[in-house]
Amino acid sequence: MTASLLMLQLLNGLQLGILLFLVAAGLTLVFGVMDFINLAHGAQYMLGAYLAASIGGALGSFWLGLLAALPLSLAFGLALEWLVFRHLYARDHLAQVLATFGVILVIDEGVRQLWGSAPLNVPQPEGFSGGITLMAGLTYPSFRLAIIVAGLAVAALMWLVVERSRLGMLIRAGASNAPMVRALGVDTGRLFLGVIGVGAMLAGFAGAMAGPVFAVVPGMGDQVLILAFVVIVIGGIGSIRGAFIAALAVGLVESLGRAMMPELMRLFLDAAPARQAGAAVASMLVYAVMAAVLAWRPAGLFPAARA
Repeated sequence: MTASLLMLQLLNGLQLGILLFLVAAGLTLVFGVMDFINLAHGAQYMLGAYLAASIGGALGSFWLGLLAALPLSLAFGLALEWLVFRHLYARDHLAQVLATFGVILVIDEGVRQLWGSAPLNVPQPEGFSGGITLMAGLTYPSFRLAIIVAGLAVAALMWLVVERSRLGMLIRAGASNAPMVRALGVDTGRLFLGVIGVGAMLAGFAGAMAGPVFAVVPGMGDQVLILAFVVIVIGGIGSIRGAFIAALAVGLVESLGRAMMPELMRLFLDAAPARQAGAAVASMLVYAVMAAVLAWRPAGLFPAARA
């Protein structure tokens, strides 16, 4: 593997990791603070992509579509909390999984009815259609770099909110001991509503930013949701720092594995079997990493302290 190809895969892995963090951050807060499994989080990622693509196409500006998608994603998350989620908080995890899986089916079918099953084309945003030469033989798309920068900025903002604000103190306290927070007079219902809304908006932002890079199709959030749960398990439930580090690790393993495993398999197999075996092994690498982390630290790398 050449230096330029290695750098390309590292940047692709970093970009994927940033998107995974934006999805997993809200999901880990919901799971950590509320002990609530929300499988519909991937559908909110998909909806953010569709809203940004449709509104941006109608207004002729991707950035206007992105700005409009954020409050709409927030409103949609709050509506789901009011209509569905709040009725499941006292139920067991099996009921939560079944109910939120039903929400996925409803949203996916609604998207198909509104936008159809064909992929939705999202052009590169204005001002980011070209690339930036990073080294000889490597020109990286400007918008992918913008995704990395925007994701890092959101991660820094989330760290400031969670670690340095009163709201963050309540979120961390809720992740550690929610009954004690309620006993101290905190309106946990409002806190839970805010966490759900912020999580939905982060997922919608990730989907909107992913639109020009990946295919905008019904069900696009399913694979992202699976990887987001892997990120949460590796990083530790309720930990923003764990989600960030684990997301970057998962993104790099996913990207480098798909690029390098076929080449490694060619040391032992012919070209065609090596491609097939390499792709199969690469798809398992992330889960092998998760299994190794759980064998070493069953609670994840940086779990939130729990009572």
